[in-house]
This record gives sequence, C-alpha cells and structure tokens, in this order.
Amino acid sequence: MRPPRTRLTLALVGLASTATLALAGCSGGGSTDGTPTVVTSTDVWASVASAVAGDKADVTALYTSSEGDPHEFEPSASDTAKAADAQVVLINGGHYDSYLEDAPKADGATVVNAFDLLSDDEHEHAAEHGSESEHADDHAESGEGHAHNHGETNEHVFYDLVVVGQVADKVADALAEKSPDNAQFFRDNAKKFTEQIDGLRAKLAQIKRAHNGTDVAQTEPLAGYMLTEAGLKDVAPAGFTEAVEGGQSPSAADRAAMEDLLRTRTAKTFVYNTQAVDPVTEALLALAKSANVPVVEFTETLPTGVTSYIDWQSKQIDALSGALTASGNAR
Repeated sequence: MRPPRTRLTLALVGLASTATLALAGCSGGGSTDGTPTVVTSTDVWASVASAVAGDKADVTALYTSSEGDPHEFEPSASDTAKAADAQVVLINGGHYDSYLEDAPKADGATVVNAFDLLSDDEHEHAAEHGSESEHADDHAESGEGHAHNHGETNEHVFYDLVVVGQVADKVADALAEKSPDNAQFFRDNAKKFTEQIDGLRAKLAQIKRAHNGTDVAQTEPLAGYMLTEAGLKDVAPAGFTEAVEGGQSPSAADRAAMEDLLRTRTAKTFVYNTQAVDPVTEALLALAKSANVPVVEFTETLPTGVTSYIDWQSKQIDALSGALTASGNAR
C-alpha cells in the first residue's frame, strides 16, 4: 500500500474549520442584528454566496484551506453549531460534503443543494459515461457526455457553470425571504453574477471551437463538467481516476495506461488536481513535463489570496486554453 495522498494534520483541519472566508459581507458566527446568516461547506461556495449577499448577509465557509482535500474534512463541534444557527445553508451535495448535509439545521432554515440542481439529462449522461475509459485507448465517441464519474454522477458540480449560476439565483431567493427589504439587492447581485458566468461559458465555447474533441487526461474527475462544455474528452482510465479520488493506489494496469497517454502525448493536456497529491500523481506530473505535455493545475478550493469565484475560474479557463494552444492541437 502506497502512502495516502497529502492530508492536512488534525491541527490544521481544526484551524481551517474555524476560519471565515475573508470576503465582503462575511463574518464569523451568527448575526445578532437581524442580518441573514449563510453557512457553506467550502470557500468556493462561500464565494458564490458572497457575490449575492454583498454586505447584507454574513457568509461563513467551514472549509477554507487551499492545500488539503475537502473530501477528507471532518467538522468540529463549533462547525456543526454554525450550521445549526444559519438561516441559509449552502451545500454541494452528492456526498461531497455529507457532514453539512447531515448536520442539524435551524427551524425555518433554507437549504440550497447544488447537486440537486443538475438536470435529469446531466444525471443520465454521467451514469452512462461513468466507465467509458476502462482502457486508455477506449475513447469516448464524442465530447458531449460528461467526464468520468465511476458509474455515479460526478459530485464536483462547482465546475458546472450552469449549476453555479442556478445556485446564485437560489441563494438570492433564500436571502430575499430572510430579508425582504433587501430582496432586490440580492436578486440584482445574482443577475450580475450569472452574467459573469455567461462570460466564462463564452470562453469555454471559444475553446470548443478551437479544440473540439481533443483528448485530455485528469488525475481525478474534478473538472469534468467544465471539460465537457469545452468539447474536450477526458481519456484517463476510469479506474485510475476513481482510485485517486478515493485516496487509493491505482492498479498497475491503470497506472501504465495513464503513463502511456502522457508518454505518447495522446493526451494533449494534463489536468492536475493540486489538492489530491500522492507519489503516483507526482510521478505522472514529472512524466507529463518530461514528455512536453502541457500541464494545467486545477484546485478544489480557492487558491490563497483569491476570493472571487469568477476570478478563480477565469484564470483556470485561461490556463486551460493556453495549454491546449501550446499542445499545437488547434483545429
């Protein structure tokens, strides 16, 4: 058994869980002045809620580390208490943040579940294409299905820009109910945010026009929804990505297949999750660089110093576009 992927120490986890996202309109704990309170699982979702809330609501994220793996986060008693006091609870859903899904909620609290906003078509595509890359050369027929999810729907819905825009609208509605005097303020902010989301989607459309059908490989199915919208095909072996996501050791066959994708440059870009790192993924990163396969580093939470969802994803999309162009695979 190989060493587990990089994990936070318990002390750091505790520190992260008590931190509050440093965004406009955010503060720790519950409000005593009638200001609505929002609790989210991660700082990514807090950045979405804060874009809507502005200075008219208090938004707190339970997990704010830019280094650890959110899948492995265990909340403290104080975290659970924050959720129990919140008037609006924003969860990712899909078992990504079960601790918040299962936490006690205040009477009258509104729960916004991002995963539940996936369309039926998205659920069906995800289930159908969950194991389409059992072999490295068994590529998908088209770029229209969702990326690997191992027979279940990909829970990383914060990379689904349509869902993120819908979440903003749901948060606006929830806050409007809690603070009717500011209802128009919240809805105006949500409209502005969704317009910015449309700008990100336009960037993905540009990538699709230039690189539709291009093969890429992820270390785990983090950005599957985004890659699909960009017309890209994740050809990484499903067994490999499933193992990495679960913190397990990929089989020798899956590892060899992944190495072959990079060594032969079948994968034109390597999408590397910097928060799910272990000796296997580090070795693949080195191989990609030595084979001159462009690397794009994606994250599950906001990088240090970044507080805006739009800024975060804009930079990542630009990096993806640059990597694809560098691979010389433009159409």
